[in-house]
Amino acid sequence: MFDFKFKLSLNFRAIVKITGGIAMVFSLAMLPSLVVAVYYGEYICTKVFISTIIITGLTGFFIRKIIPSSKKALRLRESFMVVAMFWLIASVIGMMPYIFSGAIPDIFSAFFETVSGLTTTGSTILTDVEKLPKSILFWRSFTHWIGGMGILIFAIALLPTLGLSGQNIAKAESPGPTLSKISPKMSDTARILYGIYGCLTLIELMLLKLGGLSWFDSMIHTFGTVGTGGFSCYNDSIAHFNSLYVEIVIGVFMILAGINFNLYYFFVKRKWENIKGNTELKVYLGIITSFVAILTCYLTIMGTVSGLKEGLRVSFFQVAALITTTGYCTADFNIWPTFATILLFALIFSGGCSSSTSGGIKIVRISIWFKMIKQGFANRLHPRAVVPVKLEGRNVPAETLSGITSFLLLYLATFVIGTVIISLENFDMVTCISSVATCLGNVGPGFSKVGPVMNFSIFSNFSKFVLSILMLIGRLELFTIILLFTPAYWRKNR
Repeated sequence: MFDFKFKLSLNFRAIVKITGGIAMVFSLAMLPSLVVAVYYGEYICTKVFISTIIITGLTGFFIRKIIPSSKKALRLRESFMVVAMFWLIASVIGMMPYIFSGAIPDIFSAFFETVSGLTTTGSTILTDVEKLPKSILFWRSFTHWIGGMGILIFAIALLPTLGLSGQNIAKAESPGPTLSKISPKMSDTARILYGIYGCLTLIELMLLKLGGLSWFDSMIHTFGTVGTGGFSCYNDSIAHFNSLYVEIVIGVFMILAGINFNLYYFFVKRKWENIKGNTELKVYLGIITSFVAILTCYLTIMGTVSGLKEGLRVSFFQVAALITTTGYCTADFNIWPTFATILLFALIFSGGCSSSTSGGIKIVRISIWFKMIKQGFANRLHPRAVVPVKLEGRNVPAETLSGITSFLLLYLATFVIGTVIISLENFDMVTCISSVATCLGNVGPGFSKVGPVMNFSIFSNFSKFVLSILMLIGRLELFTIILLFTPAYWRKNR
């Protein structure tokens, strides 16, 4: 039975106080957009960003001042609540510039667009993004950069004195089955990771500028690439530039953003053995290479492209965009032959590496899952034999195997339930299935009516809300949000 004395089991005072502090930090994230609004002389947007910053900042400040401090440390249970609450609150705050400026006056559409940005999904309800003010476009893409590494990890890096239990917060927010600290303190780990994140951002920004893009276009597409989000300031996405150089730069950086960020730290520290022996990286690069080769040959043979070079060009970019869940596009793969679209659909589920900015199931989970299948075959042949599941020469703990199995089953169940709900719209099966898959995997474009040259404006407000929740669930690795709806979470500890 549900225990109605659930308030005794959670430290709500600490949760609310911390949420107020993080709201103050989040309000500062709008300052760059305010600068853009001032620079381009967008008077209305300038007032909008100033108002939003003041309202959010002061609200967070007063919450911090009014709520008394709690002497109890934040437990893992409270960390799940903090993460879920703040991602929801951040989505509400983030949609305020859209609504107040009139860019997206509908609340459900504005919420969808904001969640899509923060979760680095990149799905959109906008039919003509080029009409939006520059500062709104900047904010829209900057949400990718904020959400890519994690909003609360960013808060820990900036203000470790907020009272956050860093390791617990990171467990609840970080993508992947396990979390590796690269420094004894989580706040130091967060700063190191954001330092690497910032370096990748600056390098790509300069390379795109050297490719002839304006500073504004370079920033917009750098945020979308490094955060693996996919928002563009042009209706035809990266195809707008029609530049092989730009496609190579963005394609390479999408792949780099899909790699476990801990490996970059090992690279800086010259710990080559940690990189060479990383199974997930090998599988990740192997999948990209094989899929690009297969697609290139198939599209060339089928006559879908004009030649081998064009086949390699579009295949490389689309494989990189979908496996990293970035979602940028240079071609309408919606009209490709069925075999090609099936391959791309499979990439939507795989995702990039753990502890990257990519969404999806993650390569490490899929690798271990196949090893578990192999173990099952071995146990069938040799019932008495003890066949451990190994990764990089080490036995994978039973709790990790159990967690991965639970995750995959929960992912499948969420996908099926979401598809059933969206099917109430009565669109074709491909549209319903791919819209749920792309939102749950934080990918962006789907197929059929939500393909790369289409958008999600066709859905009702109810479906937009459902898809928004699926984006949040997928970004926070399912358990963080779904746990809050289980009676066991709310019961008093015994």
